[in-house]
Amino acid sequence: MNAPLKNRNLKLLNGNHAVAWGVRLAAPDVAPLYPITPQTPILEKLIEFQSQDLFDAELLTPESEHSAMASAISASALGARVFTATSSQGLLLMHELLHYAAGARVPIVMFNVNRTPAAPWGFWPDQIDSLAQRDTGWVQLYCENPQDSLDTVIQAFRIAETTELPVMVNHDAFWVSHSVEPVDLPAADLVQSFLPRVKRSVQMELGTGRALSAPADQASWNLSRRDMDVAMHKVPGLIDAAGREWGDLTGRVSAPVETDRCDDAEIVFVTMGSMAGTAREAVNRLRDTGIRAGLVKVRLFRPLPVAELRDVLAGVPGALVLDRNYSPGTGGVLHQELKSALFGINEAPNLFGLLTGVGGINVPVETLVSLAQEYRGADPVSDPVWVE
Repeated sequence: MNAPLKNRNLKLLNGNHAVAWGVRLAAPDVAPLYPITPQTPILEKLIEFQSQDLFDAELLTPESEHSAMASAISASALGARVFTATSSQGLLLMHELLHYAAGARVPIVMFNVNRTPAAPWGFWPDQIDSLAQRDTGWVQLYCENPQDSLDTVIQAFRIAETTELPVMVNHDAFWVSHSVEPVDLPAADLVQSFLPRVKRSVQMELGTGRALSAPADQASWNLSRRDMDVAMHKVPGLIDAAGREWGDLTGRVSAPVETDRCDDAEIVFVTMGSMAGTAREAVNRLRDTGIRAGLVKVRLFRPLPVAELRDVLAGVPGALVLDRNYSPGTGGVLHQELKSALFGINEAPNLFGLLTGVGGINVPVETLVSLAQEYRGADPVSDPVWVE
C-alpha cells in the first residue's frame, strides 16, 4: 500500500542518496565513515548535508574501515546513536571488530553496499561480502530498491536500540546504489515520533554477559552468547511490528518475509535484494501465461525468520532459490539456509538452488520466466545450478 499521492514528498534519488537521507532523518550523534566504491556517495551526501547545516552528527573520516568501526564501537559504548557505511573489502577489513561490536552489544547501524570481494578485483553487485559475516552476531537486512533502503535504515536504528544488537542493512551495488528512482521522503517530525531517543547504558562488568572489559572467563563468555540469543529471537517480531507501524505512518508496510501472489502458487521465486524486483516482473508475466507463480522476498536474513519461511513455503510444490552469491563448496547461501530451515516440515517444496547474478551478471526477466517453465513440476536437484 502506498501513501496518498497528495501527502507524499517525492524526490528522484539513487539508492545511496536515499540512504543518506534516511540517516539524516534518523539524526545519529556520530558517523565514522571511510570512502570505498560504491559506498562513497553515502559519505559524500552526508558531507554535503553537514556543509549546509542539515546534518549535525560528528562526522569522522578515520584512516581505514577498521578504524571507522573501532570509532563506532567507542562512540556507541558511550551512549551515542551511531551510523557507519562500507562495502566489500572495507567490510572484510572490519571483520575482527564486527564480532567485538556484537559481543559488546553496541547498537550501531551500518549500511553495506554489496559488492564483489577480491580476487579477481571487481566492483559488481554480489552479496557474499555481507553473507560472509553471517556468524558475527549482526542483524542483517536486505533492500530491493532506493525507497526500501531509506525506510529500512530508519527502522534499523529502532531495532538496534531496542535489542542492543548492531544492525547491517544491505543493498546491491549499482542496481540499487546508483540507480535513480522516485523516493518518498518522510517528514522529520514523523521520523522523530517513530524513532525516539533511547537512554541506555552499557554494562561493562564481568558476569553480566555484556562485558567490554577483558579477559572474560568461560562462564561470562558463554553467558554473552546466551544473552545475544535471547535478543536475536526477538528480532523478527520487532521488525514485523516496526514495519506495520511504519506502514501506518507512511503507507509502506514491510515484514521480515514478504510475499507476492503466493496464495495459490505452484512455483515461487525466493530471493533477497534487487533480484526481487526482477522476480516480481517474472511472476506477473508467468501469471499472464497461466502459470501460477509467486515471489517470496527474504528481507531479514539474520536472524533467519525460520517460522515465517516455513509458513509461506509449506505446501508450495516448487521453489526456485535465486542466489546472487556463491559459497565455494556449498553453492548459494540462501539455498543452503533454506534447506536447513525447511527440513522435516510437512509438504516442503522441492527446492532448486540457482546461482543467478553471481559477480553482478545481468539476469533479465526472460531468464527467470524460462527457469520457472523449466523447473515447474521437475524432480528435486540436490546440487546448485549455475545460470548463464
